[in-house]
Amino acid sequence: MSTSPIPKPTESELEILQVLWQHGPSTVRFVNDQLSQKREVGYTTTLKLLQLMLEKGLVHRDDDSRTHVYRPAVREEETQGLLLDRFVDAAFGGSAMKLVMQALGNRRTSREELDQIRSLLNDIENNEDQTPNKKD
Repeated sequence: MSTSPIPKPTESELEILQVLWQHGPSTVRFVNDQLSQKREVGYTTTLKLLQLMLEKGLVHRDDDSRTHVYRPAVREEETQGLLLDRFVDAAFGGSAMKLVMQALGNRRTSREELDQIRSLLNDIENNEDQTPNKKD
C-alpha cells in the first residue's frame, strides 16, 4: 500500500468497490451484473467507471488475459475510515459524540447493538487507562 492519501471515491465508485471487496477480483461483466441487481447500469458505464478508478488509484487491473480483471487498490476499512472522518467533520463539526447521539436517537437500537456499543466503549476506556500520560 502506498503512503499517498486515499482518493475519495464517488458514490458510484464506492458501489463498485463494495462489489470488489465482497467478491474479490472481478471482471467488468461480473461487476456490472452485481450492480444491475440493484438498479439498471450499462456495461459501458461500469467499464468507464473502472477505467477512471484505475487512473485514480482506487483499483488495479490484471491485463494478463483477454478479459481484464479488476481488484481493489484500497482497503475497505481505510476507505470507510476516510469517508467517516470527512463526514463527521463536515456534518458534525468533528464531534463523534454528536454523530453517535444522532444515530442512536433516530432509530430503535437493539439490545445486541447496545451491548456491542458498551463493549466497544469499555475497550476504548481500558486502552486509554493503559496508555501512559504524555506531559508537554
